[in-house]
Amino acid sequence: MEDYNYEIALITATKMETAAVMQMYRNWVKIYLDNDTQTYYETGFLRDGKQYRIVTTQQNAMGMTVAATLSMKLIEHFRPRYLIAVGIAAGVALEDVEEQMYGDVVVADEMWDYATGKFVSPDKSDIRYGNVGFLPRPTVIKISPELRRCVERAADSEKNQCHVYIGAMATGCAVVANREILDKQIHSQFRHTVALDMEAYGIAYAAENATAPRPESLIIKSISDFADSSKDDQYQKFAAYTSAEFARLLYEEFLPLD
Repeated sequence: MEDYNYEIALITATKMETAAVMQMYRNWVKIYLDNDTQTYYETGFLRDGKQYRIVTTQQNAMGMTVAATLSMKLIEHFRPRYLIAVGIAAGVALEDVEEQMYGDVVVADEMWDYATGKFVSPDKSDIRYGNVGFLPRPTVIKISPELRRCVERAADSEKNQCHVYIGAMATGCAVVANREILDKQIHSQFRHTVALDMEAYGIAYAAENATAPRPESLIIKSISDFADSSKDDQYQKFAAYTSAEFARLLYEEFLPLD
């Protein structure tokens, strides 16, 4: 078996997401590293009579670049078997998908970067914003079939109290509160996209391209808005809570740890 030092690393992007993680356990201990000013915390949990280790940390800013950089640091310092992002996302499923609600959990089976591409004249692209056209060059990372089956078992479990979507999550460099962006730049490329955030692809990319032993990455985020003009912060705390709780159920009961 590969030499992992921790079973789980949890990464968050905001203080509110971090608060939901810290509420999961009472005995977090701060970790001090001589060569890193980042703040980390660790704790553990019992499963079948065996102790397993968790480390967590929060980004100092939002976005894909920050997420990828911190993910690499987590991997290099702690060598987790699973790198899991928890927190909030925008629900963007189309009408042919069951209606999404605040607090619903989205587990990404595909993470893709919708902002990669080339700006061109409008006559050279089907995606147009006034006098500007956009030629997309999306890149995609998928989780393994085995990992997806673990998520499905957790979602179907009697212990799960959350409504769980498993689907594609789009990642971009800006907060979206405009349905035109969804229609033109996201659903035109990946119609089956069900959620949108600013970190997922960067975290998955870091895990896939880290030095060995590489972790498997999972993005588990809950819906706090719908990326439209009605976007506000009202449901963020609840969404952060449901995301953290489903992540906990997944790794405490269903993910292979030995």
